[in-house]
Amino acid sequence: MFHALITIWFGWLQDWGYWGVFFLMAMESTIIPIPSEIIIPPAAFWASQGKMSIMGVVLAGTLGSYLGSAISYIVLRWAGENFLKRYGKYIFIKPNQIEMASRWANDHGVFGIFMARFLPVIRHLISMPAGFLKMNFLWFSVATTLGAGAWCGILAWFGQKTLGANPTLLNSPEEMMHVLRHNLLWFIVAVAVILALYIFVVSLKNKHRTGV
Repeated sequence: MFHALITIWFGWLQDWGYWGVFFLMAMESTIIPIPSEIIIPPAAFWASQGKMSIMGVVLAGTLGSYLGSAISYIVLRWAGENFLKRYGKYIFIKPNQIEMASRWANDHGVFGIFMARFLPVIRHLISMPAGFLKMNFLWFSVATTLGAGAWCGILAWFGQKTLGANPTLLNSPEEMMHVLRHNLLWFIVAVAVILALYIFVVSLKNKHRTGV
């Protein structure tokens, strides 16, 4: 089933160009876990071949990501946390995932919203707790847009580099996604290290402030 969905999504991207990037990235930022690795990288590669522009791809991806995130935020701000806990299982969101994203948004605020755009799983979910925790919408929007823009830019760079070296990966979206995720692993690890250092420093400051 997942293979069939990837094939459909990949077809939308090829047929719709910028609108395909926008629409798929909007879906990626809601409850539909479309891998961003099959959206931005191939679009960026096609842009390098003159079919689109790199800036256009990054902009379409950023705007789509923001739209999907804003929808999730607004819906959960209105519906509340209990609604998600009650019905999340019907859209494949587990209680532990809700708890993880909620704790992340509550502990790290706007910085956490920005950094979440670079992390698997949390990226898809973070807008929901931001909504039911009633985070300031302006700051949420700024953090989401900047984070989504940076992530789309990184994916575009990796897409050009990876697919430029091996364009036959376009014939197999699943293999392409696997290779890109492998190549992105060092970046994800770097983000995790930065976050760990940030959390450590904040923890030390809080202990110093409380005199513990």
